[in-house]
Amino acid sequence: MNKEQLNAATEDMIEWLSHPAELGKAPAKIECAGEFDLYEMHYYIFKYKKSMLGKWLLGVCGGYEENELENCGHVFSEMEEYNEATAVEQATALVENVRQYYMDRENELEKRKENPGTFVNYVLLSEVKWDKASFLRDLNETWGIEDESPEDNDGDENDNTIVISYKGAMLAVSFMPAPIPNGEAEYSVARNFMWKDGTEQVKKHKAHILIAVIGKELSPVENGITLVKAVVSACKQEGVLGIYTGDIVYEPTYYLKFSESLKEDRFPISDLVWVGLYNSENGLCGYTAGMRNFGYDEMEVLDSGAEPIELLDLLTGIANYVITEDVILNEGETIGFTAEQKLPITKSRGVAVEGDSLKIEY
Repeated sequence: MNKEQLNAATEDMIEWLSHPAELGKAPAKIECAGEFDLYEMHYYIFKYKKSMLGKWLLGVCGGYEENELENCGHVFSEMEEYNEATAVEQATALVENVRQYYMDRENELEKRKENPGTFVNYVLLSEVKWDKASFLRDLNETWGIEDESPEDNDGDENDNTIVISYKGAMLAVSFMPAPIPNGEAEYSVARNFMWKDGTEQVKKHKAHILIAVIGKELSPVENGITLVKAVVSACKQEGVLGIYTGDIVYEPTYYLKFSESLKEDRFPISDLVWVGLYNSENGLCGYTAGMRNFGYDEMEVLDSGAEPIELLDLLTGIANYVITEDVILNEGETIGFTAEQKLPITKSRGVAVEGDSLKIEY
């Protein structure tokens, strides 16, 4: 057994379990209970306890190549009871499930990039109720958005669903009387470094409004703007707790603040592309989430010496430039906002994002 690799796996398992969407804290006790190989990669089986008097539960961590200390991200637990006789079989099944999830997710991300212009957001609500009439009224009075083909919806008596034809696009809005499934929103809000009590707020949601914009007659930019307008109108409902994009959960006042750019005929980049920041051992890192919806690669800056606001502004500025000017950035090129600034661009496997990303050296 590679003790150094095992230590790294143990740390990763504890970190995963400590996430607010999982245990929310480190396990009371954790032990390595075995190891196995699958798809030419190495895995460690863990048994852990939520509390000292609790049952042993099963977890798996791995996807290690030879003596590497970084795994491929296969860290998971369904918090099922540990059984020594079936542990390898159970752990193998967990790996297969995680592996399939990542393959499906990567295919979905590539489809987003290849078919840009489809947007889906979810407005999280504290109560299982919504006012459909007030939403439609605000959509029309504030933004001038109304159904251009009302005859297509004749006879639709579903008070929870709205389908609007607008400038060649379809705006679909559905009230869902249940939380976002599988704890997705709770997991994603933890990435929002600007919202300290985001996890606690998002956990309170009991229902959500699904808002989707689909259509190829409008450009991805126009579709994105239509989405933001619809979300802003939905945010006037009672008890709005957050806006989940599939990548991140926005705090409502933050989202509404940046939507104000629409009144000045500016693109609401910060509502459509999230820029995340985190610290590594070698500096401040940043990444985008949302570029693929427009047909572009996500971007990352790794191990920089920049200040947080500096890196935030840099990635936001590049994202806005790429989307609004329809610029394709390629590996081997440089980008800059002055004649002297020439930031090299490379492309490789994402660090903080799934799939490949453009790395901008800063």
